[in-house]
Amino acid sequence: MTVSVLVPSSIVREAEDKREATRKLGYVARAATIFRADRLIVFPDREGETGRYDGGFVETVLRYAATPPYLRNEVWDMRDELEYAGILPPLRASERTGSESDDSGSLRRGIVTEVGPEGRVRVNCGTQHPLSLNVPPEMAVDEGERVTVRISSRRPVRAKLVDEPLAGLSIERTDLSAALGREDAGVRIASSRYGESLTVGRLETLAGRVDRDGMTVAFGAPERGLPDILGIEESRVGSPSTGDDEATDGVEPSADPGFDLWLNTVPNQGSEVVRTEEALFATLACLSLRA
Repeated sequence: MTVSVLVPSSIVREAEDKREATRKLGYVARAATIFRADRLIVFPDREGETGRYDGGFVETVLRYAATPPYLRNEVWDMRDELEYAGILPPLRASERTGSESDDSGSLRRGIVTEVGPEGRVRVNCGTQHPLSLNVPPEMAVDEGERVTVRISSRRPVRAKLVDEPLAGLSIERTDLSAALGREDAGVRIASSRYGESLTVGRLETLAGRVDRDGMTVAFGAPERGLPDILGIEESRVGSPSTGDDEATDGVEPSADPGFDLWLNTVPNQGSEVVRTEEALFATLACLSLRA
């Protein structure tokens, strides 16, 4: 099951300064991490961007936030976008673990710091010292490349390079339609106050689909929700059904990039505005529930 979270490049459009924009993105990364999202994708909304904080700024800050602290000095140099990176809250992402009895151990991200002779490399993966590891025959790695290390024992250290996806949150930047068109997109949900209100009964049905197929959830930006970003009239956002054989909603097919349903996860909201980072916590908390 894959969980993808989509946010627009205009997500920090209302931030008063770079510090506030960075803080907001830190909460976005925290929400995605807490609810075990696999991918956090930035999709373009150039009409909603401000000149200071475009998609490049958003992507850079999120990538830095998702980089384990023990790799940041190796991966990142001094960049203007990261002026206030020190205020980002730590993600403290849980390692993906297996059973040590079958040598599966835990997956950690590492970076190759040196390529040596006879198929060996030195890898920084947050242990006390860089590890000298054999490169599997089917792999080819270069200095500076990010790799996945499986640690099966810490005392003594036993580890190996594995050709598996990197553990932790992946940050990407792509078009909304491309993100929704992935084979592993699962249930494709547009989060909007104009969508159908989430109820206990509806959640029970939806949770079964999400648990089986995974999900992709898209969010809008401050004062610019998904209908505005997509050029869809708010009145055209229908009340879709989770039934596989029923029409999804009343949105014109040419305007909708491929959502299965539009969902309001904060019905009867007490504030006139629910900020995007708040919507992430509210929405992902509900959709992470299991029967």
